Amino acid sequence: MNRRLPAEWEPQSAVQFTFPHAETDWADILEEVLPCFIEAIEIISRYEKVLVVCRDQNEVRPLLKNAVQDNLILVDVPSNDTWARDHGGITVFEEGKPLILDFVFTGWGLKFPAFLDNLITGRLQQQGVFKAALQLGGLALEGGGIESDGQGTLLTTSECLLSPNRNPHLDQAATEAKLKELFGLKRVLWLHHGYLAGDDTDSHIDTLARFCSADTIVYVQCLDTQDEHYEALQAMEKELQAFTTLEGKPYQLIPLPMATACFAADGHRLPATYANFLIINQAVLMPTYQVPEDEQALVQIKKAFPQHEVIGINCRALIEQHGSLHCITMQYPEGCI
Repeated sequence: MNRRLPAEWEPQSAVQFTFPHAETDWADILEEVLPCFIEAIEIISRYEKVLVVCRDQNEVRPLLKNAVQDNLILVDVPSNDTWARDHGGITVFEEGKPLILDFVFTGWGLKFPAFLDNLITGRLQQQGVFKAALQLGGLALEGGGIESDGQGTLLTTSECLLSPNRNPHLDQAATEAKLKELFGLKRVLWLHHGYLAGDDTDSHIDTLARFCSADTIVYVQCLDTQDEHYEALQAMEKELQAFTTLEGKPYQLIPLPMATACFAADGHRLPATYANFLIINQAVLMPTYQVPEDEQALVQIKKAFPQHEVIGINCRALIEQHGSLHCITMQYPEGCI
């Protein structure tokens, strides 16, 4: 099979959201988090189509009155929660045509109920949402766990992809072989260090380091020796410095600041990360947390994407459930929707 896993910055047909409702984990703070979803959907609708999975679109549509209505696709499908990055389909190009792969979503290694979320992609296909064909992926895999440069390199973390609660029958060599087969990869770059306190995903790569081009990676940098993340993120930085492009050159590495610590009401630290941005057609949406580092992060993201408009979205409420902006979205390349 001649397959290729596209990069996120390639032309897109739509971005998927799975909208929060009173039966999701957002129930207690639904009014606080809705503005974040609404703002993100409204902004993206100015650039491309937005697919919104709804419990009841009659409840959701009035909330999106300021979006570009011609670019909204609302579909009624039941859901457990809202993390479209991880239960959404992952698109490859096979012989140049888009093919959506539907992987098993286990609630990040059996941590949370996902029996409805695991069916969303198949139900969207049954309702005729996708123009592209759909195929089962055959692995427990989440979109937030992988990063592609579009040229055959996959960046990921061993803590996530080798989790015994995901694919316990596969060791690292077998996992890598399967990824290469599914995505048409030339190689897999494994990070063995790096984490964020409060993260439920077993160190998804999209919380730590992201491709911005075939030769540029942005990553979370920790310079505070008193911060609990210091040693792990310093070790991750050294791993990134040792990686080379397919041409054998060091990557251009652009550090993102570690956000001032944000805490939940019960005192545990929340995973506030600027790496959890979303690339769309002509723009980059970056999470902000109402902390001093927001401005510096915007500057650094702009360095990585000089041709894009960079837009900050207040995601302080999102991290109360341990995810951020990239986690609630899934992009579909041209030809999918």
